[in-house]
Formats: sequence, C-alpha cells, structure tokens
Amino acid sequence: MRIVSYNVNGIRSAMNKGLVDWLATQQIDILCLQETKAQPDQVDFAPFEELGYQHYWNSAEKKGYSGVATLTRVTPDQVIAGCGTEQYDREGRILRTDFGDWTLLNCYFPSGTTGDVRQDFKMEFLADFQAWVETLRQSRPQLIIVGDYNIAHEPIDIHDPVGNKKSSGFLPEERDWMTQWLATGFIDTFRTLHPGKVEYSWWSFRANARANNKGWRIDYQAATENLRDRLQTATHLMDVVHSDHCPVLVDFDLPV
Repeated sequence: MRIVSYNVNGIRSAMNKGLVDWLATQQIDILCLQETKAQPDQVDFAPFEELGYQHYWNSAEKKGYSGVATLTRVTPDQVIAGCGTEQYDREGRILRTDFGDWTLLNCYFPSGTTGDVRQDFKMEFLADFQAWVETLRQSRPQLIIVGDYNIAHEPIDIHDPVGNKKSSGFLPEERDWMTQWLATGFIDTFRTLHPGKVEYSWWSFRANARANNKGWRIDYQAATENLRDRLQTATHLMDVVHSDHCPVLVDFDLPV
C-alpha cells in the first residue's frame, strides 16, 4: 500500500504545473492532498478518474482556502468528512477513510503564521484533535494520520533552528505537543526509518530557499505503534515541484 501525502498549495495551480502527468508515472494507491483551495465543482476530475482514482473531498466554506482531498484506487468502506467540530470542519481540515481494519486521516493542521489569533486557534486545534483521535482509536485502533502538520518537530527538521526558535511552526509549545502526542502511541514513519537523515518537505518561496535546501519538515505520515512492523518505506520526493511543499511517500504492508 503506497500512500502519498502532498500539500499542493492549490490543486488547480498544481494541475497547471503538471500534477496529473506526474501522477500518471507513479504507482500510488492513495494520494492525500492538502490545501486544495477549491470546491469540487471548480476542478475537472476526469484526468484523475482516467488514472483509476476515486476522489473524496472536504473543502472549506471559504472559497480558495484550505481543504483536503483523498484520491484512491482502493475503494474505502466508509468516508467521513470532518471531526464534528464546526470551527474546524468549516475550514475543511480532516477527511477520514476506512479500509478494512485500518483508518486513514488526511489532515491539514492550521498555521499560526498570521498572528496571535490564528496561533491560539492552532493550539486549540492540536488539543481538540488529540482528544478526538484518542476517542477514535477506541473503535479504530489502527490509524495512519497524514498531512501538513505545520510543525517542525526537532532541530534536525528545520534548516535554522536557532533563527526560527520564535517562529510559528517551531515554537516550544508546538514541538512539545508533537513530542507528547507521539508518545501516546504513534510513530513518525520517516524518523522511525531514518533517525539521523535530513530531508525537508516545505521551502519558502523567498530567497531561493528550495534551491539552497533551506527547508522545514512539516508534512508527516504518522501511524499507530501497532503498524510499526508493517512500515516498509518512507521518503520525501524533493524533486517533485508543483508546490512549495513536496510529496511524502510511505509504503505499508497492508492489503491493496
């Protein structure tokens, strides 16, 4: 089961930059997109359907903002948009798909870069998300939670940890949340397989950051501890450029 998570920073923009042509060359079972910035009626699904993908959406009420979509060649048993909390669901933050005895959550965590109000919103989301996931685990104990977490966890995950110590996305309270959340029974799939490897998933559009590889690792595929033995591959497709992020690829030994 090859799962790819990709913040496309606007699906229509990414399609104009060759997203579909790239996807046609890949063997991806499930593609989770974040920051789609589109309503379903604004996107031509035909190219994805021709590649064998079904598509499910959770778009923000505000047009041109946020949103997630899951493209899958494997038919899910159940699809649920949102987590049942209006302030997050109106922004299209979470999309759940169930496959047999495991569940995939495609998530776009809030950013706090625009100021204190959104930073507070982000911290509220993190607390509420964790509580919601803990409840979900009682009935769906095998979880894979992918997406743009908007948090660089450790100094190895950011090109300039000292200079960014007061930047949203690398604040102590965000990093502490990530540490304690993983400690509740999740693995960071990439770091599990590559404990000392430096790879990033996002680069600013400014100052030629991507060419100079001055990036942040803020996109993750986390999984419950009970899936550790099924983890096979985890990597960042850093040469794929349809966005300011790159795809995060993970292979699991799960039925296709």
